[in-house]
Amino acid sequence: MPNFPQLSRPALISLCLGLGALFGAAWSAGGGGRAVAAAPPPIVDGAVLPSLAPMLEHVTPAVVNIASKTHVAVRNPYFEDPMFRRFFGIPDGPRERVQQSLGSGVIVDAGKGYVLTNNHVVAGADDITVTLADGRSVKAKVLGTDPDTDLAVLQIPAEDLVALPVADSAKLRVGDFVAAVGEPFGLGQTVTHGMISALGRSGLRGSGYQNFIQTDAPINPGNSGGPLVNLRGELVGINSMIYSPSGGNVGIGFAIPSNLAVEVMRQLVTTGSVKRGVLGVEAQDLTPELSRMLGLKESRGAVVTRVRVNSPAASAGLRAGDVIVSLDGKTVASAQDLHNAEGLTAPGASVAVGVRREGSLITLNAALRAAEVTVIKGASLDARMAGVDFTEVSDSLRQQGIGGVVVSAISQGSRAWQSGLRKGDVIVAFNRRDLAGSSDFQRLSSMRPRQIMLTLLRGDEAFYLLLQ
Repeated sequence: MPNFPQLSRPALISLCLGLGALFGAAWSAGGGGRAVAAAPPPIVDGAVLPSLAPMLEHVTPAVVNIASKTHVAVRNPYFEDPMFRRFFGIPDGPRERVQQSLGSGVIVDAGKGYVLTNNHVVAGADDITVTLADGRSVKAKVLGTDPDTDLAVLQIPAEDLVALPVADSAKLRVGDFVAAVGEPFGLGQTVTHGMISALGRSGLRGSGYQNFIQTDAPINPGNSGGPLVNLRGELVGINSMIYSPSGGNVGIGFAIPSNLAVEVMRQLVTTGSVKRGVLGVEAQDLTPELSRMLGLKESRGAVVTRVRVNSPAASAGLRAGDVIVSLDGKTVASAQDLHNAEGLTAPGASVAVGVRREGSLITLNAALRAAEVTVIKGASLDARMAGVDFTEVSDSLRQQGIGGVVVSAISQGSRAWQSGLRKGDVIVAFNRRDLAGSSDFQRLSSMRPRQIMLTLLRGDEAFYLLLQ
C-alpha cells in the first residue's frame, strides 16, 4: 500500500475554502445577469464548505421523468380459434402486451414546453407521461425523433415551467467539472458529479452519428435523456449511454453535445425531420495492408471504394482508391470519422476534402447535398399495410450491418397500427427472410402471402409482429 500524506486540519480548511471559492466563482460568473437568492453556505470552524446546491436549485426544476408505454398486439393461432377460446374460456377481444420505458428529459423552452430527451426513451411509444419536479404529471406530444443521433423533442402542455439555459459545448475542455441529473433505476431525481473525461468520442456500437462527450459523472439506466450541466447550471449535453460490462456505472458515460442537440431540435421542430449532407461515396478503413498496396506511408484515413453517379463527390473529382484524410479541416482517420463528418454537416455546405492520391496530398472542394429519401406507400404493396410509409434504413444502420426498411409514418387506426406497428420501427426480415433493402421488401410483399410476419427492431428490442 502506498503511503498517502495526511492533511492537517488547517490544510483541510484551506482546501475546502479553495473549492468553495471555485464553485462559488463559477456559479456567480455564470449567472448571466440572473438574480440568485440562495441560502448562505454552511460554515464549519470558520470555513465555507463547497457545495453545488446553489447551482442545482436552479437546475433540478427543469429535469423531468419520462414514462412511456407501447401496446403491442400478441397473436397466437390457438387464440384465434373460436373453439379453442370457448373451450378454455378465453374472452374475445384483442390481446396485447405493454412495453414500458423509463427515462429522463430536460426542459429547454419554458414558453413552448419543449423537452429534449433520447429517442430510445420514447421510440415507438403511443403513451408518454412526463412528471415534473414539482410532482405534476402531463401527457406529452412527440414533435420529432432522430434515431441517428438518439434525440427526441417532446412538447408538454404545462404552465410555470423552468428551462435550462444552453451553453456552447464547443467551449468544453477535458477536466471541466459537470453534474448529471436524472432518475436512475426509477429511484427519483438524483444528482451525480464528475468531470469531462474526453471530447469527440466516436466509434461506439449502437449509435449513428457520434461526437460524444465522455464523463465520469455516474450515469445509470434511467438517466438517459437527462441533462449534463456545467458549474453555471447550463446544459452542455444530453446523457445518452454508458460503457459497462455489468450494466451499472463504471465511470464511463457519454452525452450528446448541446450544440448538436439544439441543431437537431431546431430541425425537428421546424420540419419534423433532420436533413444531413452527403458526399456521395462509399468508403472503408485504411488498413496497413491497403496502405502498402496503395503505396502510402500512413495507415489512417477512409479509402473510397465507390463514387456515386451525379454526386457531390463525382462533381468534385473524387475517384475510387482516393484516401480521404480530412473533411473541412477535421481529421478523418476512419470510415466512421468520414460518416460522422458528413452527417454532422448541413446540406448545401461547401467543404474542403483532403485527399491522398498516388502519394500526393491534394484538396478538392465539394458542396454537400441532402440525402434523397424514397418513400414507399404500404397501400401499394398490400392492403394490410395501408396507411404506412416505408423508407430505406439510414447509412448509420447500414454501417452496423442492419438492412431493411424503416416505418417513417403510420396512421393511427390502420390495420398495421392495431397490430402494433409504430413509427420508427426497423423491419429487418419479412416472413423470416432477411431484408437487404427496400427492393427485397417490395419483392416479398408483392407475393401477397396469406400471413405477414415482420421481424422488428425497436430500440434495444427485437421481436416478431404478425399482420392480419
